[in-house]
Amino acid sequence: MANGKTGAAATIETGGFEDVFFSASDGLKLHAADYGRNNSATRDRLPVVCLPGLTRNTRDFDDLARVLASDPKTPRRVVSFDYRGRGQSGWDKDPSRYNITVEAEDVLSGMAALGLEHANFIGTSRGGLIMHVLAATRPGVMAAGVLNDIGPVIEGAGLAQIKAYLSRMPKPKNWDDAAQILSEAHAKSFPALTEADWRDFARAVYVEEDGQLVADYDPKLLNGLKGIDLSTPLPTLWPQFDGLGRMPLLALRGEHSTLLSAATLLEMKQRVPSLQTETIAGHGHAPILHLSGIPEILTRFFASVDKQNRH
Repeated sequence: MANGKTGAAATIETGGFEDVFFSASDGLKLHAADYGRNNSATRDRLPVVCLPGLTRNTRDFDDLARVLASDPKTPRRVVSFDYRGRGQSGWDKDPSRYNITVEAEDVLSGMAALGLEHANFIGTSRGGLIMHVLAATRPGVMAAGVLNDIGPVIEGAGLAQIKAYLSRMPKPKNWDDAAQILSEAHAKSFPALTEADWRDFARAVYVEEDGQLVADYDPKLLNGLKGIDLSTPLPTLWPQFDGLGRMPLLALRGEHSTLLSAATLLEMKQRVPSLQTETIAGHGHAPILHLSGIPEILTRFFASVDKQNRH
């Protein structure tokens, strides 16, 4: 392991990207995947920071990051983060610290360690909620934002589905079984996915430990879901969303999403007329960002941000 050039970060060279390890403010070891940092062609463009969903990790963004970092016309540096308790990041001894405020602080620590002062952000689900927090606390770090199937209103029915699925998720016997489990749970919401896509999905969700496939997160992460009363409306984040609306913003919604409603997306557009929106056919919560033409949508959006920054 070589010492990184920025802050306390340390890097390991891997195929097409670097695994970067840095310390949170409380000393916990955290992980990021860094694509295109050593490509001189990326240095004149805003990098992209990718923030995953509740139980997800950097592997969700691997295919997209490779596309963005190797684009022949507008290659970009892309950094995705594993929050504490997920992926290659350390598990917190205090599960109460698995919350979006702490995770937003961790993202800022990672950006500082990697020398990222200003970036375009992509936030999937919980990642988009973290963007709402940053809009209220450190808006200057975000040049533009992509909200992937998340907004200031979370539908209780959608959250209930996620809670039920995570609490009942069976343990797969092998990789084929893992793909089958995911397909059976989500295929109705994701008719666009092929058998190969479900196999890729499994590789992003599970990791092999001691010959067993396990979901790649601390099970105590789900403690926070247990205390949510889904019989009452969930708190909304409209003031924070209004803060996000001061920068170029794109919202993606899965056609079959139960977490971000079409009505909420419409109200988001009414409050922020400059908001760009795309509904992704054949996807639910949350659209898989390297499929169904989404990389082209994101490339066009980030190119428009580049153009605005030049004027």
